[in-house]
Amino acid sequence: MVLDVRTRRARVDGREVDLSAREYALAEVFLTNPGQVLSREQLLDHVWGFDFDPGSNVVDVYVGYLRRKFGAATISTVRGMGYRFNG
Repeated sequence: MVLDVRTRRARVDGREVDLSAREYALAEVFLTNPGQVLSREQLLDHVWGFDFDPGSNVVDVYVGYLRRKFGAATISTVRGMGYRFNG
């Protein structure tokens, strides 16, 4: 998987993948922290900002969008902790 920061485009296995602005921002956080477990709170802070409701399931929803676009095995759920980008 490749993210082009300059053009804000993503490529997976040689094919271009369309991402919304939030999907791109979330993918960027995962790609800059490969293999690291990121909590929902960390992802909310980086992508949506401090004023977003921490009880929201918006992170789960957007992780689901990225899994559909990048492949289910790309992002793992680490139970009780958050998510890990497997690249």
